[in-house]
Amino acid sequence: MEAARQIAEDADNLQGMILYHSYGGGTGSGVAAHLLQELAEEFPRKCRLSFSVYPSPYLCTSVVEPYNTVLMTHRTINLMECSFMMDNQAIYNICSSRLSIERPSYANLNQLISQVVSGVTASLRFGGDLNVDMSEFQTNLIPYPRLHYPVISFAPIISCESVNHEKLDIGALTKTLFEPDYQMVRCGLSGRDKYMACCLLYRGHILPKDINEAIASIKATRSIRFVDWCPTGFKIGINAMAPKMAPDGDLAPVRRCVTMLATRTAVSDAWSNIDEKFDMMYRKRAFVHWYVGEGMEQFEFSEARENLASLEMDYREAGLTDSASQSDYSEY
Repeated sequence: MEAARQIAEDADNLQGMILYHSYGGGTGSGVAAHLLQELAEEFPRKCRLSFSVYPSPYLCTSVVEPYNTVLMTHRTINLMECSFMMDNQAIYNICSSRLSIERPSYANLNQLISQVVSGVTASLRFGGDLNVDMSEFQTNLIPYPRLHYPVISFAPIISCESVNHEKLDIGALTKTLFEPDYQMVRCGLSGRDKYMACCLLYRGHILPKDINEAIASIKATRSIRFVDWCPTGFKIGINAMAPKMAPDGDLAPVRRCVTMLATRTAVSDAWSNIDEKFDMMYRKRAFVHWYVGEGMEQFEFSEARENLASLEMDYREAGLTDSASQSDYSEY
């Protein structure tokens, strides 16, 4: 906290804080939750965003990931304005299928994540005609305070070998963002997915006219469904600074790219996956003694699980067309 205070004091114009962490790890969940609590008390009026690596259904790095994830989400749901989700499985699949990496290492996964983060933060780091600041992310992406877990997509994801065979016009780039192969969280595979809001962040020499045409084309196909109560749905950011790729990296250098942050009802799939695993372990009270031994109370587990169940329900209700279903949100 002393280091954070020092950096805040040295800043000319502090917009907010960005936290990078994983939900499943002990440090990424426990220490990060405690740090967020301290930051919220110390800088209550500043925006807090996070890039969060979410446990994947198939790639598990720790047995107690479900506990850590549910407890972390419960503890920080009111401390974070916006948490951008990514899961290891989705990123692993992108490296395998899109970049033809046979056995992706953490270096490969992290390189892709850093490219995505660069796309999101470009408007904070460089001047531009249509820039997006930190508070605009939450204003345009978060329809209700609890539903603050947007999913990230990035395009183009192409290897150096296939860069000459890909279409890189704005229409094609924008369309690919909505394909599962370009999304950083595996969700929405059931087809029940609805979008509440999309923030499209373009980099490179791009004309607003081309973007408007690309969005009109997507709306015309009706393949992307928006909730009834949000008819406009798109926020645009344009930054003239061309993207920079890591030297000798997996991604081919390109002159333009686009990052999408989308608030979608399908994120409830990610929560229900982790909730099921939590239930399987908690039913047997497996590993709970380690947490209790560190000073936690056992009722915190069931409290956290109830909160996650209600978060799942909030996302599902947001996708309902019946206007009566929205009355539950009037308290916000």
